[in-house]
Amino acid sequence: MSPDVQTRVLELGSFLHPTMFPMIFNAYRKTITSQPKLYGMVYRSHYKKKIGRLSQLALHRIFYSQTSEVISTLNPKVIVCTHPFPNAVVSRLKRSNGLDTPLCTVITDYDAHGTWVSSETNRYLVSTPEVKNKLIARGVPSEIVQVTGIPVHPNFWQQRDKDQVRAEFGLKAMPTVLVMGGGWGLVKQVELLKYMVSWHEKIQFIFVCGNNKKAMEELESDPSFQHENIKILGFVREVDKLMEVSDLLITKPGGMTVTEALAKGLPMLFHEPIPGQEEENAQYFTSNGFGEELKSVETIDYWFHRLVTQYDDVVERRQMLTKALHRYNPEDCSRAILQMISEE
Repeated sequence: MSPDVQTRVLELGSFLHPTMFPMIFNAYRKTITSQPKLYGMVYRSHYKKKIGRLSQLALHRIFYSQTSEVISTLNPKVIVCTHPFPNAVVSRLKRSNGLDTPLCTVITDYDAHGTWVSSETNRYLVSTPEVKNKLIARGVPSEIVQVTGIPVHPNFWQQRDKDQVRAEFGLKAMPTVLVMGGGWGLVKQVELLKYMVSWHEKIQFIFVCGNNKKAMEELESDPSFQHENIKILGFVREVDKLMEVSDLLITKPGGMTVTEALAKGLPMLFHEPIPGQEEENAQYFTSNGFGEELKSVETIDYWFHRLVTQYDDVVERRQMLTKALHRYNPEDCSRAILQMISEE
């Protein structure tokens, strides 16, 4: 949007600790998928609290000195954080090390956990007015909270030629269900998936396994998934195209995935939201009519039957979802950051 602005994107953990961070992340993911109730209990018990002293000490030991060096080298006009941990790191540098660079916090869920809140944040960019109100209730000044929607790649806001996309991926022009969540356990629910694909004569399925190569190989070797109307994919960069030609998304309700689907006006079924931010995301989307929780095979039957017998109604619903998006401009978040840069 601005040729005069140079943007440097850093994933803090893998950039500063490329060997250790994957192990930490894998342990985190394993805890969430194997002990979701434990994770939910921790999430709720700290819901109104900022990051605790013990966590801050751990972050200090791992990240602070190196982060300070990176910031000094890059000398940015504005720092944008999209996760509570780097947000806490930069906040401490502003509080203790004299860093005066403006900090912009982009909350990438449809909730505002206490760990996002920091008195050193200069601007919050949030998904909805409800999230803004939650921040205000925690003492954040209203004037520094801006409702922009969660930013997703511009491709998700572009309409594609469906026939061209289908030809690119070898798909048919028929009711299509996209299943995502390979890295977080959804594609491990083999019996549930087998029940879904029993509809393969009338519905086309696309499974995106992400980096979960083991799950992908297991699905490919299973005779239940060996059909011309079933596509099994690994890591895909062009998810926007797959969403364009799909009529229903079955997924875990992570903040970015559901926002991408919302940009495409794609109805969603949420499979076993993890207690915490996924639950809050699912609650927002179901209460606004953008999705529904997948509670049983009866939910699958209902939606699949609609796809087969009332396809025009499903398409009309998608068009209604797309109209609901007009409240947000996909460029609002970037414009807000550019405005912060111009004020420096």
